[in-house]
Amino acid sequence: MSTVRRTPRTRAVAVTAAVGALALVVGCGGGDDSATGGGEKDGKVTITMGMYGVMGFKETGLLEQYEKENPNVDIKAEIAGDEQTYYTALQTRLAGGKGLKDIQGIEIGRAKEIVDTQADKFADFAGMSGTDHFLPWKQSQITTTDGRVLGLGTDIGPMAICYRKDHFEKAGLPTDREEVAKLWQGDWKKYVEVGRTFKKDFKGDGVAYMDAASGLFNAMVYGHSEQYYDARGELIYDKNPVVKEAWNLAADAAEADLTAKLRQFQPGWDPGLANGTFATTVCPAWMLGHIGEKAGPANKGKWDVAKAPKGANWGGSFLGVVKQSPVQEEAKKLVAWLTAPEQQVHIFQKQGSVPSSQKALEAPEVRNVTSEYFDNAPIGQIFGAAAREIPAKQVLGRKDGTIKDTFSQGLTLIEQGTSRDKAWETTAQRIEKAVG
Repeated sequence: MSTVRRTPRTRAVAVTAAVGALALVVGCGGGDDSATGGGEKDGKVTITMGMYGVMGFKETGLLEQYEKENPNVDIKAEIAGDEQTYYTALQTRLAGGKGLKDIQGIEIGRAKEIVDTQADKFADFAGMSGTDHFLPWKQSQITTTDGRVLGLGTDIGPMAICYRKDHFEKAGLPTDREEVAKLWQGDWKKYVEVGRTFKKDFKGDGVAYMDAASGLFNAMVYGHSEQYYDARGELIYDKNPVVKEAWNLAADAAEADLTAKLRQFQPGWDPGLANGTFATTVCPAWMLGHIGEKAGPANKGKWDVAKAPKGANWGGSFLGVVKQSPVQEEAKKLVAWLTAPEQQVHIFQKQGSVPSSQKALEAPEVRNVTSEYFDNAPIGQIFGAAAREIPAKQVLGRKDGTIKDTFSQGLTLIEQGTSRDKAWETTAQRIEKAVG
């Protein structure tokens, strides 16, 4: 049985996903906003990449491996810690035609906007040999109505609940992952009810049940095909019962003081992981690597993973190649290699990012993976099962990412004492302004 091994993250990434910094940090090689990607000189091809967070290509050694297998290729990767900052910069560069990398990462919440408004800026992967192994719904998210494929899928975000076994024990709750999953099986309301029990019975101080109400909200919304937009591209967040139900349950948790008021990947969340200031967090598969790194060796084995109340997909990314790249074909070959089944299996084994490749998902190397850090949790089985529960169709909207961020901010207002009705009103006003 394979085991996820913790690999050291590059210390060159001084800004992590927990900090909304304005600087882009250089990964492999330097960054230059005036440059438009790589090029070819003296038989040597330079390919530049723009990425964010911990996408796994640099962290698990794949970029270095590709360079060794292709000695005429030099890869320069620029990595931003915060996706929102990264995407704002990408929009500016797409508009101005300067500073673009040959390969650009695209987060799922931005995919529809790229497809609708920036399709002419990206190269087409349609029909490229060896790229027919992805989950159909994954690739459809980055495909235009006339069939152009603007990128290839990296990971997907099936969800589970990561929890602290020691905190559960202090609250008199079961600690075995299967017993824990039964506590909230089939209903997110049960997850909140467990939180009320935790708060009442926990023996100690300074520990909240969950990190933030926004994590619960996102998990509920992303379990449905239609979220903020309908299939026609019309905004429906204000009348979609799924959104309102998620809002009210998340507000219940906030008003019952079940949260640590720490938004995921925002300042304070990483120290919260390290200091054990919350007992649970909704965790898409790609989050495991971050938790393991930020909670640190001292908390190894204290964290575990249990099945979420309901299946959902939160997150996932794509790699696209900009049309104006002077090394477009070489960049497309690199993207195809990085997203191939073998490399997706490798990243899952190293850091737990669930493959978007159907072929990789079926591999025993994925199904049998456990996480040593999370008390040998069978994450291949847990997240594999969660992936099968993801709706076969996910309707994306042009401003999905912006709306998600705005709802998170609105729930933070409730955690800070604003009434849910006032917070909803403020959130709706901000959304209308942002998407208008």
